Amino acid sequence: MPKPWTTNEIRQTFLDFFKKHHHAIVASSSLVPSNDPTLLFVNAGMVQFKDVFLGVESRSYTRAATVQKCMRVSGKHNDLENVGPSPRHHTFFEMLGNFSFGDYFKKEAIPMAYDLMVNGYGLDPARLYYTIYPDDQESFDIWSKDLGINPDRIFRMEGNFWRMADVGPCGPNSEIIYDRGPEGCTCGDPNCSIELDNDCDRWLEVWNLVFMQFSQEASGEMTPLPKPGVDTGMGLERLVSVIQDKPDNYQTDLFTPIFEKLKALLGHTDEHFAEHLVGYRVIADHTRAATFLIADGVLPGNVGRDYVLRLILRRALRYGKMIGFTGPFIAEVARVVIEQMGGHYTELRERADFIIAALQREEAAFQQTLDRGIMLLDELIGDLRKRGSTVIPGERAFQLYSTFGFPYDLINDVAKEHGLTIDRQAYDRAMLEEKTRSKAASSFNVDTWIEHYRRMASELPTSEFLGYDYEHLREVPVQVLAIIDPETGERLEQGAEGSAIDLLLNRTPFYAESGGQVADTGVIETEYGRAIVEDVQKPIPNVIVHRARIVSGTIRRGENARATVDVERRWDVMRNHTATHLLHRALRTVLGEHAQQRGSLVAPGYLRFDFNHLQKLTDEELAAIEREVNEHILNDLPVGADETSLDEARQRGAMMLFGEKYGDTVRMVSIDDQPQAQRVYSRELCGGTHVRQTGQIGPMLITNEQSISQGVRRIVALTGHAAEEYIASQKQLLQAIGRQLGVQEPEKIKERVEQLQEERNQLARQLQALQSELLRKQLETALKDAQQVDNISVLAVQVNAGNVEQMREMSDWLRDKLGTAFVVLGAVLNGKVLLTAAATRDVVARGISAGKVVQQIAKIVGGSGGGRPDFAQAGGPDAPKLPEALAKVAALVEEQVGSASRVS
Repeated sequence: MPKPWTTNEIRQTFLDFFKKHHHAIVASSSLVPSNDPTLLFVNAGMVQFKDVFLGVESRSYTRAATVQKCMRVSGKHNDLENVGPSPRHHTFFEMLGNFSFGDYFKKEAIPMAYDLMVNGYGLDPARLYYTIYPDDQESFDIWSKDLGINPDRIFRMEGNFWRMADVGPCGPNSEIIYDRGPEGCTCGDPNCSIELDNDCDRWLEVWNLVFMQFSQEASGEMTPLPKPGVDTGMGLERLVSVIQDKPDNYQTDLFTPIFEKLKALLGHTDEHFAEHLVGYRVIADHTRAATFLIADGVLPGNVGRDYVLRLILRRALRYGKMIGFTGPFIAEVARVVIEQMGGHYTELRERADFIIAALQREEAAFQQTLDRGIMLLDELIGDLRKRGSTVIPGERAFQLYSTFGFPYDLINDVAKEHGLTIDRQAYDRAMLEEKTRSKAASSFNVDTWIEHYRRMASELPTSEFLGYDYEHLREVPVQVLAIIDPETGERLEQGAEGSAIDLLLNRTPFYAESGGQVADTGVIETEYGRAIVEDVQKPIPNVIVHRARIVSGTIRRGENARATVDVERRWDVMRNHTATHLLHRALRTVLGEHAQQRGSLVAPGYLRFDFNHLQKLTDEELAAIEREVNEHILNDLPVGADETSLDEARQRGAMMLFGEKYGDTVRMVSIDDQPQAQRVYSRELCGGTHVRQTGQIGPMLITNEQSISQGVRRIVALTGHAAEEYIASQKQLLQAIGRQLGVQEPEKIKERVEQLQEERNQLARQLQALQSELLRKQLETALKDAQQVDNISVLAVQVNAGNVEQMREMSDWLRDKLGTAFVVLGAVLNGKVLLTAAATRDVVARGISAGKVVQQIAKIVGGSGGGRPDFAQAGGPDAPKLPEALAKVAALVEEQVGSASRVS
């Protein structure tokens, strides 16, 4: 009997196999791509190696293997709507991949794949078939001659050619196909075969071996690559279904623990599970996706990636309602995902509390939205019945979907209960328009300036950065190696006075903007010219570009020059950068380890720090954070930096920003709390520049704390000179306030303000009493204007009131005084009319409606309104017509009394 494999064993066997074949085992990158602005999410295993294949980045290894987290919910790889009905589609999935960067090629890749499938996983060779590109004779020979595969099992397919993009690396690919047998056939064709290529579930592509052999040029020419590469991979979910001999991905141990949890929470039997299979699949898949996205720093929101997360979460929550959930459930399902997958993806367990809190918060918010949507749906159905219509307009149905998350099926079910249908064609049109808008809104533009440098990558000189050494900031001898036009990317021999140019030097003291730290500014001078450096960037790895403006003379390629950094500005930046490290540590100490960096800006005038946290910080929390940072500044702790391997940095506990792209060699910045005891307060991977001792930072002051998106807060703070200036300005302000209050000692200002507040409150109470007395007299006078309409006291008068609440109180007082009464009050507030109408219960019982009356008189003042039979309000812009509107009330009441009498 074959070995029963678990998913964890299948995943680890893959990595162990390629480690044995001398591959570097590279951890999965974040789902948020760090090196590809064209992608919302990482959607393939090769994304983190894209720059390596393009030749703009080098690694310490030439062969690698990964298990990469992937998401496909946008662009051409959008599987969202298929998730649930399909037994194989997922939003989140894992991609097993092995890669060669100019190392091995087809001769090694194909045998390794076959060896792992047959000897490693024990798959039956009789069930394996192979596809190749028609012209790829080399792959055919390796399969047939080297491995002894029967040529009848190898199929030449036109679709077996892979391209990274319209231009760039491309090449043939070869697939390993698993035959599930006739019982797995879903196409219904009696002649079903691989060659039909009709997506029949009988033939499962389990491994795709891509051979990057050529470069597709913009001219249409295809030229051989100097170092061919290999990018191969297979979806873990599909492989697991094959090895575990399950008919679909959802029946594997990747999903069954989630299903069991859902069944337990719902009290469902196996029959219930089968009845609600689509809902179970949606919830399981989407909860996995949401759990991983939140772990990678994405939080539900209304834009970009945050919107996608909210979309899939709400889809899962909608299906939860449809299959029987009446209360919160998504967090409990996520706990299963964390427990099940947190062994390999340790970030799930490290961020578990934050993941759960974020999910609970979003589910609570969605419940409020759902309740509002149900109310609107009920109102819509009621309105249709009144008009005698049996069709819900498609646009209105889609509005319930897009605004409140109601799926078509749910709206349709409710409609059927009320004997209604939905205009499906109009609904589909609205859906298509929304998808068109979403596609345009979510597209990512590639910076054309960066693309200039990516195209020239192999021709450009690299620069040595000298800026960590504070002695190499002024008049550093350098050489101008290249001058480039920033608009066109054209290489120039020289730049003249007044021109903006990009300068590439052999070495530089200027820090290029990175990691949130702004670039250095300064001057580059040659014997014949002088340029102001306004910005410094790294468009591609190891290439430092100085964006400069020539202010005098001419600068030529190949000239010797002197580079000088604006040192005072640099020190202000360094103070703020070291302070962000102290702040990061203090946030996690005070708020919890979930309070990790989501973004930062380190500028000379201030620092800005974004971090994960779900609630507004209290004054006490902010004070504790500020106090802790300043305590470690006053202790004048040493700040050091080491270059080390990524593995060693991880072992030494360095903070790594999840989703950030790190090389094999990293720079680790440490702030020692007790150097003799080797106790470290803060240790982060960081390429920025820092002070030598924390005492050089000066005071740190938090000046602002706010929310910037769901679950992400922002702190703005000052250090050094900016903090000193802020303290001085606040001191001057305090002194000025003291003088105005007639207080000499600043500490007595609070006491004086409290005294003034109490005096103000006393005056306000006296004023309120006077206003109430005036209103009472106004109302007593108004009682005399009441008219009798069929034994109903009808009063319609204009009053002086400050707001609608005051008018409501006045209406109640008058109604109670008059007994059987109908009261309408009008007031002019800020040039506009405000109307209220109130009726006693016995008047309502006679068929009089305050809502209907106020609707009619509101038209006279150019407005609208409505409400209940016993109370309603309205408004309008035409204040001069208020007397005319009030004069109409008695007649309208008489009309309604007569109508009610005739009906009865």
